[in-house]
Amino acid sequence: MVDLDAFDANAADLARRAGGTPIRVASKSVRCRALLQRVLDQEGYAGVLAFTLAEALWLADGMDVEDVVVGYPTAERAALRRLAADPVLLERVTLMVDSVESLDLVRATVAQVEQPIRICLDLDASLRYLDGRVHLGPRRSPVHSVGEAVALARAVAADPVFTLVGVMAYEGQVAGLQDRPAGGVASTLRGLAVRRLKRASVAELTERRGAVVAAVREVADLELVNGGGTGSIETTVADPSVTEVAAGSGLLAPALFDGYDSFTPAPAALFALAVTRRPGPGLVTVAGGGWIASGPAGPDRLPVPTYPVGLGLLGAEGAGEVQTPLRGAAADDLAIGDRVWFRHAKAGELGERVADFHLVAGDEVVDVVPTYRGEGLTFV
Repeated sequence: MVDLDAFDANAADLARRAGGTPIRVASKSVRCRALLQRVLDQEGYAGVLAFTLAEALWLADGMDVEDVVVGYPTAERAALRRLAADPVLLERVTLMVDSVESLDLVRATVAQVEQPIRICLDLDASLRYLDGRVHLGPRRSPVHSVGEAVALARAVAADPVFTLVGVMAYEGQVAGLQDRPAGGVASTLRGLAVRRLKRASVAELTERRGAVVAAVREVADLELVNGGGTGSIETTVADPSVTEVAAGSGLLAPALFDGYDSFTPAPAALFALAVTRRPGPGLVTVAGGGWIASGPAGPDRLPVPTYPVGLGLLGAEGAGEVQTPLRGAAADDLAIGDRVWFRHAKAGELGERVADFHLVAGDEVVDVVPTYRGEGLTFV
């Protein structure tokens, strides 16, 4: 289910945090057309950051979204050929590249284009020390320096198949790390290290991204400079080189967003599992539950038992594929057939598990809408 009151409150708070900088909605964190349209209709939001080219074409065509940036380089040859043959899609969809090899693949795939393919450069936003031997942040683009960005920009500009329109830099080590991870002393120390990392990374990236954007603007007239995510909106929009920020997870507020200092979103998406066993006092078992989030394996990737309050996973079993035992004071008040509500650790992956979202306003289910999966679409 999705709580629309919480969803709308989260959308408004994201816009408030952006302070007038447009927010491009990260579709991978929503994966439901009805919810994407709901947030795009709100003030402060413009365009979609898609996660595959096939999805981008579907949104630009089926949802009539006029501005879709594919957030990752693509090797989807059939989708590339469809893009190249459609003037409307060529106006609406922007590809992401981070190497000449990416450009070569696109050029080798499309025989000809109705008009130039829109290109955005993916700038590595990680924090590096010791000539790159120490790398803090996601392993994404190989383009890190001003010189590397300018060289790729010139390669794009020199080819009539392409037109360079943007630069993106996603600071995952800022946006994607909790300031206060749950746990004991080790987690507290980790939180201190993360906060120091974030401060250093923001300062370094602000300077470097500004220099890259200024240099690339000498090569092409950029329409967009995209950065950030739900967890870094304030610091991203403070960078004067940034023209828009990406966000999506904060709309549904999964469990991984519980430990940030700068914002407190309202949990908006939950899933319910039925109690099927009572193994003993203080214990119940629910059907299913093993919906583990992507990323480094660890306790923070597990679903979180949320309602009724007072239940937790068992360390020896965790969340199981077909059943999940739970322990806690609330267990003895649950009967066979009762529901336990969980929050997923990440936002968009819930939509890959279920076919429908039940939309709740107040105490009523006001609509049932399909996820991407419910529409028969799985893009990865």
